[in-house]
Amino acid sequence: MDQKFKRKVYYYKNFYKSFFIELAPEVQRKFNWTLDLISNQRHVPTKYLRYINESAGLYEVRVEYESNTYRVFCFFDSQRVILLNGFQKKSAKTPKIEIAIAQRLKKLFYDEQ
Repeated sequence: MDQKFKRKVYYYKNFYKSFFIELAPEVQRKFNWTLDLISNQRHVPTKYLRYINESAGLYEVRVEYESNTYRVFCFFDSQRVILLNGFQKKSAKTPKIEIAIAQRLKKLFYDEQ
């Protein structure tokens, strides 16, 4: 039997936290549940975590609550998940500006290492 799988989730600066505290408590609980799933499952369904094509290693944490859709960008650094910016999705496509912000934050993260 395999050892228990575990990833650690980190917030890069206050970008995720600033987004999170503005959410309704029900949405916060759903994000916490989803992050716990990502932390503890080796293979996470794309319903909750999806790779962003042509993004140089960015993923989006996906949360739906009632008729609202929320996304938080992240990336993997070894067994760590680094959370970046979040937003409420209002259209079918992920806004390119949000992807650009996440890519800039990821670069800043590595520049500071």
